[in-house]
Amino acid sequence: MLPVLSGLRVIAVEQYGAGPYGSMQLADLGAEIIKIENPADGGDMARRVGPHFVAPEDSQFFHSFNRNKKSVTLNLKKPAARGVLHRLVSQADALYDNLRGDLPARLGLTYADLAPANPRLVCAHLSAYGRDGSRSHWPGYDYLMQAEAGYLSLTGEPDGPPTRMGLSLVDLMTGLFAAFALVSGVLAARQSGQGRDLDVSLFDTATQNLAYLATWYLNAGHAQGREPRSGHPSLVPSQLYRTRDGFIFLMCNKEKFWPILCERIGHPEWAEDARFRHFRDRHANRELVNRLLDEALSARTTTEWLTHFAGQVPAAPVNDVKQALDSAFVAERSLLVDYGPVKMVRGPIRDNADVPLATAPALGADTDEVLRQCGFSDGEIAGLRADHVI
Repeated sequence: MLPVLSGLRVIAVEQYGAGPYGSMQLADLGAEIIKIENPADGGDMARRVGPHFVAPEDSQFFHSFNRNKKSVTLNLKKPAARGVLHRLVSQADALYDNLRGDLPARLGLTYADLAPANPRLVCAHLSAYGRDGSRSHWPGYDYLMQAEAGYLSLTGEPDGPPTRMGLSLVDLMTGLFAAFALVSGVLAARQSGQGRDLDVSLFDTATQNLAYLATWYLNAGHAQGREPRSGHPSLVPSQLYRTRDGFIFLMCNKEKFWPILCERIGHPEWAEDARFRHFRDRHANRELVNRLLDEALSARTTTEWLTHFAGQVPAAPVNDVKQALDSAFVAERSLLVDYGPVKMVRGPIRDNADVPLATAPALGADTDEVLRQCGFSDGEIAGLRADHVI
């Protein structure tokens, strides 16, 4: 059985993290991702992001975002590159880029530029602040978005400094939205024969991800701040609690879990206590609930409680990265896979098809093959190389 996106061909003008992460999800599902890299700049700058390398100019960071792809060198600033690009997109379903907002138009990467070569082409653009408006020419990165969209005011302890999330979740989410937009656009184009531009930005994604907190502010005037010990803003208990040897995270996010928790920790009477019976009651008495749970949970270690809860109470240990990846359940799920010389976490979508397991490509490794598929002769390819177009 072929992977679900077999037959989807994408020309990806991408670099660093957000864009490559999104296109890698497509590649993991069988799409052919042809990554365009500028030979004059040494290709995607992520190849040189340390501190850990497979080989010189071949970073583990780059591998984390570029497995299962092909690499073609093409300097889009060269006039002759436009003709090459048009030949490439004539045989593709989509062009995907993650450039500064003003660059796609300058480099000829919009639907208006490329429709003459392929009217069914979908152009999916991922930028920091969008391709129009006052910030279209601004560079932007994940941590900046977290700061401006309010994430730092929601993360950490109430009396601590503003704190960012430990992962670049805005980059990762924006990459996923861009991949989703691209596949949606291709589906529409295959039905109608008409391509289009689709836009996703880090800023819009960061703001949209405020989700119910945005709704609360816009409709009830409530500006949520930090809660102690990473607590949920309205559901109790749903936060870190102390055990004999550290912490455990409990999430009784349905009413049915509260009486089960009470029974398991030896206090079934709390389930019927009027102060704790419903979410609204426990929220009103959050400090008391938390104090009582700290006292009760301190009787055993985290591991002992997890065994005792046995999946009846939603609970998790508080791991560091090493503990998380070394866990027996990660092994049970077969989440760690070798992609060539680099072990990585596999994609989360399960499919009965054979999973692509190709390592990230060397710079320009597929240039000649892809250009020949587009009808370029060996002599034309040699000429483009001599002119530093490829």
